[in-house]
Amino acid sequence: MAAARIYLDWNATAPLMGAAREAMLDALSMPGNPSSVHAEGRAARAVIEKARREVAHLVGAEPAHVTFTASATEAANQVLSPIYRMGKSRVALGRLYVSAIEHPAVRAGGRFSADQVTEVPVTRSGILDVDALAAQLASHDPADGLPLVAVMLVNNETGIIQPIREISATVKKFGGLLVVDAVQAAGRIPLSIADLGADFLILSAHKLGGPKGVAALVARGETLMPEPLVRGGGQEKGHRAGTENLAAMTGFGASASVMTKDLVERNAAIAALRDKAEAGMLAAARDTVIYGRGEARVGNTSFFHLPGLKAETGQIAFDLEGIALSAGAACSSGKVGASHVLTAMGEDASTGALRLSIGPDTTESDIDRFLGAFVKIAARRKPAGQAA
Repeated sequence: MAAARIYLDWNATAPLMGAAREAMLDALSMPGNPSSVHAEGRAARAVIEKARREVAHLVGAEPAHVTFTASATEAANQVLSPIYRMGKSRVALGRLYVSAIEHPAVRAGGRFSADQVTEVPVTRSGILDVDALAAQLASHDPADGLPLVAVMLVNNETGIIQPIREISATVKKFGGLLVVDAVQAAGRIPLSIADLGADFLILSAHKLGGPKGVAALVARGETLMPEPLVRGGGQEKGHRAGTENLAAMTGFGASASVMTKDLVERNAAIAALRDKAEAGMLAAARDTVIYGRGEARVGNTSFFHLPGLKAETGQIAFDLEGIALSAGAACSSGKVGASHVLTAMGEDASTGALRLSIGPDTTESDIDRFLGAFVKIAARRKPAGQAA
């Protein structure tokens, strides 16, 4: 009998956890529209507001400041807007500054035109160059509108944690707003939107063990908000129209609640498994390159390169061994290309890298099987400079 497959691609999507599935099944049996005033509608509304409280608690925010969306990409497109509202007044944002390692949903610039977007470089360590950001913001023309800065808290490929508090201080010095993509951070490190100094956080349920197709834009306050991206019936306090996806939101809330509990202890155990995997890779192939190993990283991610092995070849080889992992980020229908993150770090991205990402259900046996496959694949590679 063939061995069961091993899933080591949690950064792409986490398996749906049991608590989320149960909550969703209960919600699917509810007939009411959350906007209806009858008892069935009020019951549906109560379920959504419970989910909103659970998501808010995950990041230390006020429930009223959580806007549910259909994806993190939608949340990014909503918040990356040149027009904000303060009450009935329009507030213009003149330029968007994005780090060179952002997710494609952020790098695309949202509703800013291409000539309104400036890329902020990162160091060879994969950390945003704060001095470069300060220089760019110093030359920003306030007559064009406020500067908007978008930086991810945890990189989806390397797992490197950005110094968001320092970045926030720089942004505030120049009167700007800070958007933080916290998709890969939520549930893996303690989060507080106020402590981070972020004006907005972006979250996604399916990275937490919730369902695909629901996410959230979390604001630090309600005074200044982007103009709605989806207009219509005025749901989500007018920030995002459309009848709410009751089951998905409920699953999001349930997964957020689970991931809030025992966060530090759970992720310490996950980090120990990741460290075992990295030690085993280096023992089996001393020339293995592990990106960001000397930097602060979340404990579930390892982004590595085996000289002489193309990432797509390695991904297929592991898949044939019954192991699912990624060749970089899973953003575009299975496409495997050069990592813009490695390019931004000044690394040779021509052969790519592989990403191992694990979660609460990963076992020591899973890591042992991964290392067994790694040894076989490493032995088959071509000499450096002749990548397979």
